[in-house]
Amino acid sequence: MNNRLNKKKIAVFIVAYNAVTTLASVLRRIPSRIYDLVEEIYVIDDCSADDTYLVGQGYKTVSGFSKLTMFRNERNLGYGGNQKLGFQYAIDRGYDYLVLLHGDGQYAPEALPHLLAPLDNGECDAIFGSRMLEPGAARAGGMPLYKFLGNKILSTMQNKVLGMDLSEFHSGYRVYNVHSLAKVPFHLNSDDFHFDTQIIVQFKEAGFSILELPIPTYYGEEICYVNGLNYAANVTAAVLTYRLAKLGLVHAPEYRLDWRAPEYHVKRLPHSSHGLIPTLVGHGKKVLELGCGPGHITASLLLQDNKVTAVDLMAEPPLRHKRLRYLRADLDHPEVLGLRGRFDRIVLADVLEHLRRPTDLLRLLRTHLEPTGTLIVSSGNVALLPYRVGLLFGRFDYTEKGVLDETHLRLYTERSLRELLLGAGYEILGRRVTALPFDELLGKAVLAKLADSLYHRCLAQPMPGLFAYQFVLEAKAKHTIPAPREEAT
Repeated sequence: MNNRLNKKKIAVFIVAYNAVTTLASVLRRIPSRIYDLVEEIYVIDDCSADDTYLVGQGYKTVSGFSKLTMFRNERNLGYGGNQKLGFQYAIDRGYDYLVLLHGDGQYAPEALPHLLAPLDNGECDAIFGSRMLEPGAARAGGMPLYKFLGNKILSTMQNKVLGMDLSEFHSGYRVYNVHSLAKVPFHLNSDDFHFDTQIIVQFKEAGFSILELPIPTYYGEEICYVNGLNYAANVTAAVLTYRLAKLGLVHAPEYRLDWRAPEYHVKRLPHSSHGLIPTLVGHGKKVLELGCGPGHITASLLLQDNKVTAVDLMAEPPLRHKRLRYLRADLDHPEVLGLRGRFDRIVLADVLEHLRRPTDLLRLLRTHLEPTGTLIVSSGNVALLPYRVGLLFGRFDYTEKGVLDETHLRLYTERSLRELLLGAGYEILGRRVTALPFDELLGKAVLAKLADSLYHRCLAQPMPGLFAYQFVLEAKAKHTIPAPREEAT
């Protein structure tokens, strides 16, 4: 190990519960060069029913190792709860890297130099020891067949759902960059064993790197306190909750990163608002797009040879094009828009829910529609089945994105959206419904398109009040009001 690693503050955190027969051996097997390298080795005994704490204290006395610190929880915090305490301790002490080791001897302390070696080459967010990287090694090391199969099945499922490629999600032998740990809300995770899965999801959401290295497998006479079926159910629930939170269908604060702005999801599927609106606009039209945002729909409209006037609060237009005119304006103050002339299409895609005074804007826009022109609006369906079920149980939690996006000032059902347009002087010409954003849920294009088509045909269209993710309404002005005779440019 070179000077780069010697300059880092490294600690080893050993989680221990009823480890009276194994803890001393674990401490003794830590290589001497690791003892020399690290700032501290601390053991947190999670209120064991045996003398685990006394064994650790005795080892410290006999060995004379001053870097060893023993703690004992007054009550049992659980596997995840114990990690929370140990992680926060590392953050408070200003360590750079933290090794997570188990006091039951299941993970070989002799592998510590191997796990820390990549840090010689630079910064790293996490290094995981994997028993599954080398084919056959896990079974040869004594991993029971049912645990091996369970590990493979769960890890395969987790990779598919999360879009990751880890050989194993269930190893507890890990090295964490403490500065990265401090950026994820691990304190909101479970106190149970699926804490390990949740923190992987948090690292994925943060865009942090995870490096896997092979480690030896050892199964001895240690007692396993994990209920396999409960663990599998909890792990599955954890990753599915993350995916549903990404869709905005559930509230999951443990997967929210306050230091990073939520990424706007581009709805690319045929039965999405971004897929339907360009089709409704058509080709070669004069289009006013209000709330253009990053310009995803704008780009589609320009590809269809439309002449677009885009409006948003951004200082610069989302893109440059000879057929694009950009206006910077606050849509809550429509009187200062400075619009000129009439348009064949006016688009409000996912905009009305952000406005304090949507009726004022809609009334103004009537004066800028051509006699044969149409208004196209889209908004989320607050009566979607998951939200109804949540209300039944007294839950109505805002999310980072989706229908219950916390930036939304107004929420609509199909009926309330129709009444808004009717009250502003429009006649409804047609209604489209969208499916859930399966591209974000499933990732793979083929599966997402199939799910989009089936959901739209079998659920969203027959029962829109319960299953439509968004409504897209097309309307025209009931009465034409003269506007300035100047072409939109």
